[in-house]
Amino acid sequence: MADPNQQLPPGWTAEWEPDNQRYLFVETATGRAQWEHPSTGAVPESAPPTSSPPPTQPTPTTKRRQYAAGQTQAYYGGTEASLSSGYGAVAAQPPNLSGGQLFTPGLASENQFAQQQPQAGPSYYGPQQGEPEYINAPGYGQPSVAGYGAGAIGQLTDQFGQMGVNGGQKPFQIFTTNLLTSPPDPRDLELPPPPIRLPPGSCLTNSPLANAHYSYQRSTLNAIPNSGSIVSKSKIPLGLIITPYRSVREGEDPVPVVTDTVIARCRRCRTYINPYVQFIDGGNRWRCCMCGMSNEVPQLFDWDQTRNQPGDRWARAELSHGIVEFVAPTEYMVRPPQPAVYIFLVDVSHSAIQSGMVATATRTILENLDRLPNEDQRTKVAIIAYDTSVFFFSMSAESADCTMLVMSDVDDVFLPKPNDLLVNLSECRAAVESLLGRLNEMFADNHTIGSALGPGATSPIGGKLVVLSSSLPSVGAGALKNREDPKILGTPKESSLLQTASPFFKSFAIECSRAQVSVDMFLFSAAYQDVATLACLPHYTSGQTYFYPAFNAARSEDAVKFAHEFGEVLAMPIMLEAVMRVRATRGVRTSSFHGNFFVRSTDLLAMPSVPQDTSYAIELQIEETITAPFIVLQTAVLHTTCYGERRIRVITSAFPTTSNLSEVFASADQVAIATLLANKAVERTITHKLEDSRDAVHGKLVEILQAYKTSMTAAGAGASAQLAISENMRMLPVLVLGLLKNVGLRQSAQIPPDLRAYAQALLTSLPSQLLVPYIHPTFSSLHNMPPEAGTVGEHGIVMPPPLPLTSERLERHGLFLIEDGQTLFLWVGRDAVPQLIIDVFDLPNYETLRGGKTTLPLLDNPFSQRVNAVIQKTREMRRGVYHPHLYVVKEDGEPPLRLWALSALIQDRADVLPSYQQFIGQLKDKVRQNGGARISLFD
Repeated sequence: MADPNQQLPPGWTAEWEPDNQRYLFVETATGRAQWEHPSTGAVPESAPPTSSPPPTQPTPTTKRRQYAAGQTQAYYGGTEASLSSGYGAVAAQPPNLSGGQLFTPGLASENQFAQQQPQAGPSYYGPQQGEPEYINAPGYGQPSVAGYGAGAIGQLTDQFGQMGVNGGQKPFQIFTTNLLTSPPDPRDLELPPPPIRLPPGSCLTNSPLANAHYSYQRSTLNAIPNSGSIVSKSKIPLGLIITPYRSVREGEDPVPVVTDTVIARCRRCRTYINPYVQFIDGGNRWRCCMCGMSNEVPQLFDWDQTRNQPGDRWARAELSHGIVEFVAPTEYMVRPPQPAVYIFLVDVSHSAIQSGMVATATRTILENLDRLPNEDQRTKVAIIAYDTSVFFFSMSAESADCTMLVMSDVDDVFLPKPNDLLVNLSECRAAVESLLGRLNEMFADNHTIGSALGPGATSPIGGKLVVLSSSLPSVGAGALKNREDPKILGTPKESSLLQTASPFFKSFAIECSRAQVSVDMFLFSAAYQDVATLACLPHYTSGQTYFYPAFNAARSEDAVKFAHEFGEVLAMPIMLEAVMRVRATRGVRTSSFHGNFFVRSTDLLAMPSVPQDTSYAIELQIEETITAPFIVLQTAVLHTTCYGERRIRVITSAFPTTSNLSEVFASADQVAIATLLANKAVERTITHKLEDSRDAVHGKLVEILQAYKTSMTAAGAGASAQLAISENMRMLPVLVLGLLKNVGLRQSAQIPPDLRAYAQALLTSLPSQLLVPYIHPTFSSLHNMPPEAGTVGEHGIVMPPPLPLTSERLERHGLFLIEDGQTLFLWVGRDAVPQLIIDVFDLPNYETLRGGKTTLPLLDNPFSQRVNAVIQKTREMRRGVYHPHLYVVKEDGEPPLRLWALSALIQDRADVLPSYQQFIGQLKDKVRQNGGARISLFD
C-alpha cells in the first residue's frame, strides 16, 4: 500500500493505529483527528507491511440449552463462558472491563498516575457503584467506523488520560464519527461525561473528590469557551444540570458535613471557600476563585473544636470535596427551623371511594407513620377530607377519638379550631392512627360527585401539602371545566390544553411558596382531570406530580404501584424552606432557570421543599472574555433538614477555559445537552405551538451539526458524503429523536392532554439518570441473555446487554424487555416454545397467555429467577420513587398495547414519525442547506 502521507492535503498527517488496524488522520494545526481520509472521505482498510492480524482465540464448545421454535432439547455451541443457562442464540464472551485510567483533576505531581489510588464513594472519573459500567464489546455486527470497538475504547481512554496536567502530553485530539455509517450504540449512554482537564495548580489538594460528581452537577460543556463568540460559533447551549439532593445508596459515601459552624465566605461575592481558592499571606488570607477578592481566614478555621486543640487545615472537608454541607450558625436563621409538617388533603368523593384510592392511601399512610422523618419528635400532621364540602378533623393527645368539623360553605373557608387540626405526631399518635383506620368507612356510602379541591387547599397551614384527587375540581375557588376536545388534538390549538386554565392555581401556588408550603399532587381520575392546570401547584412550590390514570385498587398492580410510590414519598428525607443560588466566576452569569421552583429575585430560587432526585436546569451566559485558565460554578442551597437543623449544601465544580473550538466539541456532555433541550422544549410548548417546540429542538441539533461541519471537518461549508459529529456526541441525534417521539412532544392526534401534560412534568423534573431512559428506553433480549445476566455479580444483579431500539432485533421465538423508567414491557414472540412459557409464566403454552398489566410469578426454576431478578433490578436501579408497571405484550395481542410497546423502539418509523435512518437523512439535507431552521429554543 502506498504511504497515505503522500496523498494527503497540506497540513494533514497520517498515524497508524495498531489497535484498530487503520490509519488515523490528524490535522496538525488543530490536533483534531478522524478516521476518514480528509480528501476522499474513504476509510483505508489495508494495513502497512509491518502489521499483523491479532491472534484468534480457539472457541471451545460447551453444552447450552435454548428455546427456539420447535426445539427445546440441548444443543452444542457458544463459548467457554456460555454456561448451560442461555435461552436462544449463543451468548457473547464476557466483556473485558479493564481499561486505561481516566485523568483526575487536581493531581499535578510528576508521577500522578502511579500515585493515584481508587477512591471509595462518589467520584467524577467513573460510574457510581450500582450504576452501569461501559461494556467493552464490539458493536452490533455493524462497521466500527470511529466507534467504541474493542480497540477504540482503550484508545479513547488513553487519549483522555493524556489530557492531564503533566508536561509532554500528546497533542489534543478530537475523534470525528460519521453518523451515516456509525449506528447508535446504547452502551455509549452508560459512559461518564468527557473528563474535566484542569490546568496545573488549579486545586488546593490532590483529592479526586474536589469536583462535584456529575450526578449532582454537570455542565453541557466540560471545557468552557472563554468568550461568547465561541459559544455562538459552536451552537452548543451552555448550561448546568443540578440535582442538589441526590439520593445516597448503600455503598456510596454520604455528603460530608462540617459541624463546627465555621464558614468562610468571600466578603464581596459571598462564595463559600472551596478546593479552588488560593491561600496567600502565609496562609492567613485566601483569594476567592470567583472574584479575586482577598479574605481573612476565620480564626477558628484551623482549630479542632471537638478535641479543643489546633487542627489540620487540610483535613477540612470543604478544601477537598466538591460537595459539602455546613451546619449553619444562628445568623443564617430569621426564625427557629420549622418542624416537618405533613397535611394530607384527601378526596373522599364517590369516585375516590369506589376506586379504592381512599382505602389504599389511608392504609399506606398508616403503615408509613414510623418512616415519616421525625427524629426530633417535632413532626406535625393534619388530615383534611373534601368532596363538595371540606371536612376538618380535630385531634388531641388525651384521646384516640377525633371530632369531624364540616365546612359546607366553600366560598368562605376558615379554620374552626386551628390549634387542634395540626397536631404533633408523637403526642397524638393514637388519634392519628384511629382516624386513618376509620376514614374510608366514614365516607363509604358517600355518593357526592364533585370536588372542592381549591377551597380545601386554601387552608393557611404551612408545611408539605399532599393532595390526593380523583376528579376534576368543580366547586368553589379554582373550579375547572372539562376543556378536553378531541377535535383540536394534533392541531396548533392543542398547546392551549397544556396551559393553566385558571389563574387561581398559579396565584395560590405563589402564596404557598411565600408561606413555605410545598404541594405534591397525586392524581387518579379515570376521566379528564386537567393535569396541566393542577401540576401548576407543584411546579411553583417545588413539589412533584404523580399520575395514576384510571386507578383501580381492585387490580393489585395498581394498588402496589401507588402504595410503593406514596410510601417512598412519605419516607423521603426532604430539604425544607430552602433557597438556591448559583454563583460563577466573573464573566459568567446565570440567564434563565428551568424546573419546579419560584424565582424570588433575579437569581434566587425559592423552594419550600427540595425532594430527592429532582433536577433543575440553569442556562449560563458569557458576558465578557474570560482570562482565567479555569472557571468555578458553585450552587448553594440554604435549607432546613427535616430533622430541624439549618444547613447549607454547597456544590462546587471547576472547568477549564478554552479558545479552541475543537476542545469545546470534545468536551460536550450529550446527556446534559439533551436534559437542557428537554426543559427548553417543554417551556416553549406553554407559550408557542407544539410544532414550534419540535421544530426548535430539531433546529438546534441541525445548528450543532452545521457548526461542527463548518469548523471541524475538511468539507467545511461545502457538500459532503458524511454527517460528522464528535465521538462524544454521537448519541445526541438519537436522544433528540427520542425527545421528539416522547409523549410530551410527539406529533399525534391520539394523545390525551392529561398524559401529555404529565409527560411534560416528568421531562422538566427527572434527573438525567432517569430522563435518559425516559426518552431513550432500554431494550434487551431475555431468552438468550448471557449466562451471568440475572445472577449476582460484583455490583449486584448483572443486567443483559442493551440492544439498539429497533424492531429488527425482535425474534418470533423470543422474550424481550423494554423499559423507560416509568413502564416495563415484556414482549413475547408468537412462536415462543411452550417450555419458555412454562418456565416464565407457569402456563402451558403461548395461546393461554394473556397480555396486559401483570405481576410475574417467581417460579422454582433458574430462568424464572433470573428474569425476575432482572425486572426487580430494573425497578431499583433508577434513582427516584417510581415503581413501573409491568405489561405482558403478545406479538399478536391487542393492537393498542402492541403499538404502545413498539413506540418505545424509537429507531423505527411510526405513523408520521421518521425512523432513525430517515431522521439522519433529514439532518444531512438540512445541514447541506446550511441549516434551514429558523426557530431556536435559545432566541
